[in-house]
Amino acid sequence: MAEQTDNTDDTRFTVRTPYGRRAVVLSVAAAVGGFLFGFDSSVINGAVDSIDGNFELGSALTGFIVAVALLGCALGAIVAGGLSDRYGRLRVMFIGAIMFFASSIGSALTFSPWDLVVWRIVGGIGIGIASVVAPAYIAEIAPRQIRGSLGSLQQLAITLGIFAALLSDAVLANTAGGASEQLWWGLEAWRWMFLVGVVPSIVYGVLAFTMPESPRYLLAKGRTDEARAIFARLVPEDDLDRAVRDIQTAIDEDKKHANASLRGKAFGLQPIVWVGITLSVFQQFVGINVIFYYSTSLWKAVGFSESDSLLVSVITSVTNVLVTIVAIVLVDRIGRKPILLSGSALMTLSLAAMALAFSFSEGSGDDVSLPGAWGPVALVAANLFVVGFGASWGPLVWVLLGEIFPTRIRAKALGVAAAAQWIANFLVTVSFPPLSDFSLPFTYGMYAALALLSGLYVWRKIPETNGMELEHAETLFADSDKARAKAKADKSRS
Repeated sequence: MAEQTDNTDDTRFTVRTPYGRRAVVLSVAAAVGGFLFGFDSSVINGAVDSIDGNFELGSALTGFIVAVALLGCALGAIVAGGLSDRYGRLRVMFIGAIMFFASSIGSALTFSPWDLVVWRIVGGIGIGIASVVAPAYIAEIAPRQIRGSLGSLQQLAITLGIFAALLSDAVLANTAGGASEQLWWGLEAWRWMFLVGVVPSIVYGVLAFTMPESPRYLLAKGRTDEARAIFARLVPEDDLDRAVRDIQTAIDEDKKHANASLRGKAFGLQPIVWVGITLSVFQQFVGINVIFYYSTSLWKAVGFSESDSLLVSVITSVTNVLVTIVAIVLVDRIGRKPILLSGSALMTLSLAAMALAFSFSEGSGDDVSLPGAWGPVALVAANLFVVGFGASWGPLVWVLLGEIFPTRIRAKALGVAAAAQWIANFLVTVSFPPLSDFSLPFTYGMYAALALLSGLYVWRKIPETNGMELEHAETLFADSDKARAKAKADKSRS
């Protein structure tokens, strides 16, 4: 117990010293990349109906335009690691900011659905870059005593970006009298929704010029004196030599495993890689981004006005921010597995309630309405779904992905899991419009079934890793794989 108290005191001391404050400031600055990620994810929400009406797209093409940015995100995430190792974290951050800046202007001034597709992909690449480089930078500059807390800022920044996008959409649409109405300089409100993205992209680009480079990158390039000078401002003098030595050891270890392979006997990959892929896919297949990409369209379709629909979407995004903070507070106290199981249960029930509510809908197409109490039931269920996801699967999947992979393949395995997540996100996003045209009860029922399966998977396959060293957590997963293989062999022999 005494050791735990000492660690707590050490953390408090670190946060209160100039070293801790500088690390917090730099981490907040880097987390603007997460803000861009969240903003880009949701800014399309208020504009999607106007884009559909302006270009007469149809449900399939509308879904593709909304989702295509995610393919850019996958590409950006894949190339970000190599680029940042070659050119430095800050230069790659700046590249991401430039791409998002160009995408914001290009999307706002789009003249056809096809050039909008191009600008969405460009912005997606920038966001994919930011989603990888920002958390890496935070991990590399944060003192060991507060690394976990600072690392969680990325997820919090994503939820704040979602909130900012939905709030700006609501303000612009209400000011113009509708998203399709002209606002300033002859541009419709939906075009201004994209233009707002210029502001955070400029902030992120400016920060990339004012922040110090990652000490780990500098050490990897042999620039030891520069790395020590930066670390001297981030860690106490007594920790300086150890911090530099630990990073150099880690760099040397990474070089040893540079050619480590993910290949295995389980459909071409190691079993632990499939665990990461499965967690990533389940995180998206429950349909969370349907809420953040299409919620305004959804609430308009069931009887809310455009203004009220945007307001409801803003309230939902606030809920997402708050429950993410709750998850950050509880994850090291309660553990990963109980929170994930609770989240799966709540998501299953809320999605099933939405499926039930829409089974009573009246009308078709844009004239759908929910009679009696079923409208409020669907509204409450949608927000409970966000609570269930935001307090569990949203942040905790990233925690587990950082814990379960062996050191020798961690970087590569994380890249594969992240790519699987982007692709799963794309599939859900692009499929929702045609699925909703077919049957909303079926669509939400399918998401409910997948939420139930996510809980069963965690219950059967995922051990608790709370409070364990990374090496121990990795062994847990390896041991469970061996145990399952041995059990199968024993069963076949009997």
